Amino acid sequence: MPTANLENSKTLSYLPSTVARAERSLVCSPFNLRLFAAMRHQSVPLNAIATVNGVQHGYTKRPLSELACYNALDWLIQVGVLRREVDGQGITDSFRLTPLGHQLVEQSQGKNWPAASWRDRLYNAMIRWFRLPF
Repeated sequence: MPTANLENSKTLSYLPSTVARAERSLVCSPFNLRLFAAMRHQSVPLNAIATVNGVQHGYTKRPLSELACYNALDWLIQVGVLRREVDGQGITDSFRLTPLGHQLVEQSQGKNWPAASWRDRLYNAMIRWFRLPF
């Protein structure tokens, strides 16, 4: 079972199906690895990812509306790759990687994600549409 090492030396284990779903979701997402590399070190606000800002920062492949960007980020939260940033007043509009997200980004070793196949996109879309826990 794949594991993730945290800074405080705890080790988390994930089911292979969880890792596969998360990898597929990342590959099928409209985001570049550069966004997740930035999230390894700091939270990234929605307004830096959405619209033309995302393309200018190298975070997205094309400009996304705030709603489309939020929906894609929300899906990555549901599969366990991202989490919302919390401050003293509650949830913010910024996002960070989870331990699973850190593991997947570290495994990429700075290389871009492989291109998603039509099968990956179809499978990801079906799971996302029906919110199946596969």
